[in-house]
Amino acid sequence: MSETPDDALALTTRAGLPSGFLYLRDEYPRDRWTSKLDETAAFWLQMHASFRGHQAHMDGLVAQWRAGGDAAALHRQLIPALQSFLQHLDGHHRIESGQYFPMMRRIEPKIGAGIDLLDRDHDAIHQTLEALFHGGMAFHQAVGSNATDAADKANRLADLIDGNARPLLRHLEDEEDIVIPLIQLRGLHDQV
Repeated sequence: MSETPDDALALTTRAGLPSGFLYLRDEYPRDRWTSKLDETAAFWLQMHASFRGHQAHMDGLVAQWRAGGDAAALHRQLIPALQSFLQHLDGHHRIESGQYFPMMRRIEPKIGAGIDLLDRDHDAIHQTLEALFHGGMAFHQAVGSNATDAADKANRLADLIDGNARPLLRHLEDEEDIVIPLIQLRGLHDQV
């Protein structure tokens, strides 16, 4: 199911989750997520922190380039960072949607609408990952062939990276609000 502009829950426009999705977080709020976390919940938060770090690193490289950097230097740093980001995020989403989300539905059927939303987010993010991949390839090829449009390709990729940040960060936060309390309150270990 793809997003429509008037969809109040669309990843690209929502400011947070509706209250009906947050009943578990209300029971286990974020201020309690600092200690005695289940190892799966702690790992989940660690993975999300790494994605935030990847995004921030790429944002920094783009900002440095836009402030007068060299396209070849941007290429040397950004392409490996982008490749790592794309691989890790795609793999993480495949595991979530293919394994964890179905398990979570069984554990807590009431959270099904929230899981559906997260799966739609994954679809929207996957489209962005595809665009980032193609933008990265176009930039890589332009630099590799000394094309005169390398700076234009870098700018297009930079715009894609900029455009990815807000929806990705929104998704990570919303997913945590659903998943971390569910893991803490209902557990997953007996289901694996």
